[in-house]
Amino acid sequence: MISIDEMKQLLAQSDPASVIAFVESFQPFDLANCVEKLDPAEQLQLLGLLPPDISAEIVEYLEPVLQYRILNQLEEKQTSLVLNEMSSDVVADMMLAIHRNQAEKLLALLPEDYRRKLQTLMTFPEHTAGSLATIDYIAARSMWTIERTLQHIRKIGHEAEITSYVYVTGNKGELVGVVSLKNIILAEPKTLLSDIVSGDVISVPASMEQEEAAELLSRYDLVALPVIDAKNRLIGVITVDDLIDVIHEEATEDIQKLGGSQPLTGTYFKSSVFHFYRKRIIWLLILFVAETYTGTVLRHYEDTLSEVIALSFFIPLLIGTGGNTGTQTVSTLVRALAVGEVQFRDIFRVIRKEVTTGLMTGATISLIAYIRALILGVESNIGLVVGVTALAIVIWASFVAAVLPLILHKLKADPAVISGPFITTLVDGTGLIIYFTIAKILLGL
Repeated sequence: MISIDEMKQLLAQSDPASVIAFVESFQPFDLANCVEKLDPAEQLQLLGLLPPDISAEIVEYLEPVLQYRILNQLEEKQTSLVLNEMSSDVVADMMLAIHRNQAEKLLALLPEDYRRKLQTLMTFPEHTAGSLATIDYIAARSMWTIERTLQHIRKIGHEAEITSYVYVTGNKGELVGVVSLKNIILAEPKTLLSDIVSGDVISVPASMEQEEAAELLSRYDLVALPVIDAKNRLIGVITVDDLIDVIHEEATEDIQKLGGSQPLTGTYFKSSVFHFYRKRIIWLLILFVAETYTGTVLRHYEDTLSEVIALSFFIPLLIGTGGNTGTQTVSTLVRALAVGEVQFRDIFRVIRKEVTTGLMTGATISLIAYIRALILGVESNIGLVVGVTALAIVIWASFVAAVLPLILHKLKADPAVISGPFITTLVDGTGLIIYFTIAKILLGL
């Protein structure tokens, strides 16, 4: 944990050597958190004292608005150096987040070739593979010799995010294949890259959704994915750290949706109370309105309840069991869909598995429900109704929670919206119908 007071004291001394020595003992992420807590003047002083590469690592973890404010107020030469050291995908994200005039001002500080490539990255929609791509990689022409390729690596390797692989392109920039650095080092100096390149390379189109790209990288245990345009030209690569962020964001989003809330757009403490209100109230109102049909069902079976008052004792128990069963099932399936373990074509396998599981768990709960009814002192026929209903509701909840996420996924909708609260609300009403129907049949009402 970085001491803010100690950082402020070092800045007050204005000793670059002491500040650099202090900063080098911490990770960039922790330093970024520290920078956020400093006064604006202290932020500029700190980053002005540090070497550009260290400043760039810190700035990358800041919010885009703060990134711009700091870079805009640093000396122009320092800003240019820091921008050149930052990851290109981070710079592109910042440029898209700030005003166009502000972005153009910063872009003017970059070399023309780098600026042109950045502007290409900025054309891709958010949440696509193209928007995640970085141009900080090593590419080489297929007709280059190993000797020339090594010279190229020594020249630009320090700027690349990934140096373990060299991406081989043709004369028009089309992706030919990939060569590992190990194979390059072991090859003879006069060997052509085309002789050792592996054409079996997994690439993704720039328009691909970032979740799909993350799934590919995870499935094949890759460290990076080349991104190509419609003409198979290499425009960048996505590194594993960027896709880990995507996986983390998607998992967070699914968890929040499963709780019956729209995902937050920021972190917990950086989100205002009104932001929480806006994200939660819509789903709460939808669920509230949907829950009203439970009262309609109860009113419809008012005569049945008045004849056998004991039936009302078990309503919370039964509908709660159905909701819990549905929540368990849908949570498991949403995650399986997210990581590609389950597809719509597997729907009958899923139904068979979940209904069988529901039958086993329902039988156990049914027996316990019957015993519980007898302990409460109700008649055995009432206990039988409760037990049979518990079994039927668990099976029904398992079936509904298994089918709905798969159908939504097939329709290109987010299956996470079939959240625990929604399943609970749905099963509440249908569970009551099942309960009173079984009661009328077994009790002859």
